[in-house]
Amino acid sequence: MTRVLPTFRTTVYDQPGRFAGWPANYGMWAFGDEVVVVFLLGHIGPLKGVHARDTARPFVPVVARSLDGGVTWVLEEFTGVRPGAATLSGDEHQDEPLKAEPRLRPEDFAALDEPIDFTDPECLVLCARTGLLAGSRSWFYVSRDRARSWSGPHELPSFDQPGISARTDLVTLGPRKALWLLTASKSDGSEGRVFAAHTADGGRSFTRRGYLGDEPAGMSIMPSSVLADDGSLLTAVRCHGPRDGRNEYWIDLYRSADEGTTWEHVARPVGDTGTAGNPPALRRVGGRLVCIYGFRGRPSGLRYVTSGDEGRSWSEPITVTSDTPMRDMGYPRAVVMGDGSVLACFYNNRGDESERFIEAVRWRP
Repeated sequence: MTRVLPTFRTTVYDQPGRFAGWPANYGMWAFGDEVVVVFLLGHIGPLKGVHARDTARPFVPVVARSLDGGVTWVLEEFTGVRPGAATLSGDEHQDEPLKAEPRLRPEDFAALDEPIDFTDPECLVLCARTGLLAGSRSWFYVSRDRARSWSGPHELPSFDQPGISARTDLVTLGPRKALWLLTASKSDGSEGRVFAAHTADGGRSFTRRGYLGDEPAGMSIMPSSVLADDGSLLTAVRCHGPRDGRNEYWIDLYRSADEGTTWEHVARPVGDTGTAGNPPALRRVGGRLVCIYGFRGRPSGLRYVTSGDEGRSWSEPITVTSDTPMRDMGYPRAVVMGDGSVLACFYNNRGDESERFIEAVRWRP
């Protein structure tokens, strides 16, 4: 396995006793050397499964901003209205009294007064949800001042699904037209499968389009999408399921040539993301696709693969970092900078019940 030497690695957030995590659930945007990333912040607790988190204390969203291309960061309050509870996209990390889903009311949601201009680079959309299973509800926010203020929450429809667990993944098709890649609960109420939703009026209404593949035996979640050179849509998804008598974790790539109505499986960019898996961050860098992910095997760390033929074939994994002590890490968000380098933010650790912190790494793929 080859290794790339990062331009730099730096800390976005790291404080004693705190659990900072999961940038992939939220969003990351760049405006030249100004970069904004949103993540969730709680407290360390006893290790249960993958996470050492205190589920009896709130996990709250925070904004980190860099004005120098990711070298230094300043934390800011997330100013969007959180319906139902203090958390945002985190009911699975909270005890029952802190969950948002049971406390949502119709009046918690606002109509979208001004349609979204998806071609405006200053106009940001952030998706959010309650949980992961049947009954989960989702909404979105819009910012027109680089994440300093947000309109919303604006409720997403149910699309006749058992539940909707939205993370931020949009592809612009025109000023008022976009595809939103969303995760629905499966027919049995478990997590989950990916489908496309289409808006032609700037986010005021939506229609459901196609699913990415058949309903999986395990789960297919957390899409990350780009446009291909021919205008078709490429979407990478995090997958987990039984293969050859054991659980496997991987990343699949799908393509749609008709704005999300039908999908074909293109390739498997990553055959192994380690135990419990990790979501992709798919980006286009020059004429290549780059798929970034956290590897939860040994050694744990940030990796990526590349494709020069629109996703039909992929390189072997390339290591960016490999010094994470245990597998509770990753969930990257990434942006392509003006010089062609990639800046990724992910969460990291120093051991089982150590702090979870947010790290930024920048390199040229």
